Amino acid sequence: MSIRKQKGQMMNQTIQTKANNQAALDYLDGFIDETKAADFLCQSIRTLQKWRVSGFGPQFYKPGRSVRYRRRDLSDWAETRMRKNTSGN
Repeated sequence: MSIRKQKGQMMNQTIQTKANNQAALDYLDGFIDETKAADFLCQSIRTLQKWRVSGFGPQFYKPGRSVRYRRRDLSDWAETRMRKNTSGN
């Protein structure tokens, strides 16, 4: 295989990798409604609603009357809830 062809393949792989990375970022930064957010966190919609009222749950956005969550915020919040055992922190 020629060096020119190898360089071309490497460029194509780099472009594809960047496109895949951008797609992953777009997915994480996309907004979802509370039904999908509840599914994402394995919780009920009502639990999310209670969390919003009490200020406990993940950050949310309220454009007008609707409530939206960003997948990245949900994931980050869930990571902060990780524990090694049931006693203490």
